[in-house]
Amino acid sequence: MKPITLLEITKYVEENIQYFHQRRLESLQNLKLMDVIKRKNPYLFKAKAINTAQDFVKHILDARLSSQEETIFGGFLEGLAVFICSHVYSGQKSSAEGIDLEFERENIRYIVSIKSGPNWGNSSQISKLKDNFSKAKRILRTNKSSVNVVAINGCCYGKNQEPDKGDNLKYCGQMFWEFISGNPNLYTEIIEPLGHQARTRNEQFKEEYETVLNRFSYEFMTDFCNKDGKILWEELIKFNSSNTQS
Repeated sequence: MKPITLLEITKYVEENIQYFHQRRLESLQNLKLMDVIKRKNPYLFKAKAINTAQDFVKHILDARLSSQEETIFGGFLEGLAVFICSHVYSGQKSSAEGIDLEFERENIRYIVSIKSGPNWGNSSQISKLKDNFSKAKRILRTNKSSVNVVAINGCCYGKNQEPDKGDNLKYCGQMFWEFISGNPNLYTEIIEPLGHQARTRNEQFKEEYETVLNRFSYEFMTDFCNKDGKILWEELIKFNSSNTQS
């Protein structure tokens, strides 16, 4: 075990957080209004009495961006976790399907699938994770029959009071970061470095967001509002759900 310093973590974050911000901005810039509308439930917004173009557009835009940001930032946190574990326990990115990290500690080979939070998947996705763990274990034991392999579902935030899931362990939040680093306080120590250049980057994002919101609102009013500015819900539903729409 080789403890990692906060300075080393900060250096990694400062060198890599820019890619999160850049991908976040690019995902906003690449959005198309019609693609977003196709993926959202228009009945929900009618039921919520959302009757202005900008309100409708803002709701669907924010929901889409939130989902994308979770995915992008999840990838960044995965990279951070692998970096920390590689320093402390000589961990490495795994080549096995669905496995993000492998390392050995106290004669145990750990295979880790990293997720953002504890409520990350449905039953079929969890079954797929278990299959990936089983395949990775078989491969490792084929190469070295005596190896003791333990599968970990690691979650970067959240809590889980019952980590033993039978064929794998689920470590969340503090438990996960301590597991890969040996530091029980790491889960709070990493929060400060993550704010590197956040204000500057978010100002840039905010400016682009407002431009996209205005453009989408104009497009929405052109295609889905009448001359009085009322939303043409029937036309919106047809675009979203009609068999004749591509």
